[in-house]
Amino acid sequence: MSPTPESKIRCILLNDRDNVAVLPEGGGRGSCPPCMPEQPLGEDIPPGHKVAVKEIRAGENIVKYGHSIGLAIRPIKRGEWVHTQNARSALGEEWAMTWTPSPSVLERRKSDIPVFEGFARDEGAPGVRNDLWIIPTVGCINDYLKHLAESYAADPWITNVRVLAHPFGCSQLGEDLERTVAVLAGLARNPCAAGVVVAGLGCENLQRVFLETRLKGVEKVRFFSLQESHDDYATLYAFLDELSAAAPKQRATFPLSDVAIGVKCGGSDGFSGLSANPLVGTVADLMCAWGGRVLATEIPEMFGAEDVVASRITDRSVFDAFADAIRQFRGYYAAHGRPVYENPSPGNKDGGITTLEEKSLGAVNKCGSAPVTDVLPIGAQAGKKGVTIVVGPGNDLVSSTALAAGGAQILLFTTGRGTPFSTVVPTIKISSNTSLYERKKDWLDFDAGPLLQGESRVEHAKRLVGLLSATASGEFTRGEKNRCAEIAIFKDGVML
Repeated sequence: MSPTPESKIRCILLNDRDNVAVLPEGGGRGSCPPCMPEQPLGEDIPPGHKVAVKEIRAGENIVKYGHSIGLAIRPIKRGEWVHTQNARSALGEEWAMTWTPSPSVLERRKSDIPVFEGFARDEGAPGVRNDLWIIPTVGCINDYLKHLAESYAADPWITNVRVLAHPFGCSQLGEDLERTVAVLAGLARNPCAAGVVVAGLGCENLQRVFLETRLKGVEKVRFFSLQESHDDYATLYAFLDELSAAAPKQRATFPLSDVAIGVKCGGSDGFSGLSANPLVGTVADLMCAWGGRVLATEIPEMFGAEDVVASRITDRSVFDAFADAIRQFRGYYAAHGRPVYENPSPGNKDGGITTLEEKSLGAVNKCGSAPVTDVLPIGAQAGKKGVTIVVGPGNDLVSSTALAAGGAQILLFTTGRGTPFSTVVPTIKISSNTSLYERKKDWLDFDAGPLLQGESRVEHAKRLVGLLSATASGEFTRGEKNRCAEIAIFKDGVML
């Protein structure tokens, strides 16, 4: 990298307590960022990476976002690049479970709630899509169900006919089987589906009765087993026709706060915690202030930021459930002989994220500052206003599915590296930097990159709320246009 003129060097210092700053465009050796105009950079620093703005002693905390993101493994000079060559995670096997609750400062806002055009449901929230979902109880019938569904002629008021393919349901035991049942039942309840056909083979471990019990009283669900069916086409199509006839034909007007949103980040970079995640956090705060629900997950990507999340919990039972979730996933890592700081991924590191603490502190920004009002297992339905944490891992496919199974109808999904993935509910992709957005417009819906240039987060939040409302009213996301709609279910135990 050639030296960068001082006039083009920019640095972002996030907190007065920080001893590192981020260089959005990077900088060449010998150039001087404005945060320390008299101190030339000691080496070339890539875009999105960190520079020491103070001398940091060996063993001293490296501070970003006002919190420790790890320890210096050797002395770091002012003007030196701070990354994996001189820093490491400080995470241990246990979290001290510090809880210092702070009262909510959000004011309820009722008069200026945006609206959307959605589908009324007989029970629960209105839908943003009028889908028919076919949910297999076992993976060996996925493609056959897709084959059956391909020939079905849906009515014009039906948005999509989807088979929610997954590889499980057979040869599963214990917690894995229970988790698969919970996720499939949670998905069946999602308001995006106007009707659901649960299709089984008949001999699998996940017996039809398990889901019938979970979904008792849910009028939009039908069941059948292929091994008992005399005509698979006729049976499936009769159910789909019945559900379609019962579905609403027209959209009606509802407050946007009726839409539960899920917040998710995937393929993060050094900009994610500076632009896209805080932007989504601002929108999450607006939704909560309007009396809405926001769902978050990715428990392992809260390691190192637990105290930040816990400070927003005012109920002791909710804190205890959160602490249990942290212990559960730390224990999961330990049981498999892996350190809790295994994250960040190679792509995260290339983008400027050095430790899991740094990734986590940036990631929790997408939850905003609203109260955390509930902590739920996978498949349970979020009902409380405010932020609900769904217990699940960080994997993009699994965590997105967990949010949809918890009732999220739209996901706000931030990314700094890019991904074409979308789950079965509309997934709005938000890039952390403009370069990515320009390269991957076929994947992405919104660019948060201008925030790195100092543009107003409030104004961009208004634009993102507008896109959220349009999506809820039927405008397809890039993922929907690309026919991306996948689910995945967390597995931990044995398979027969």
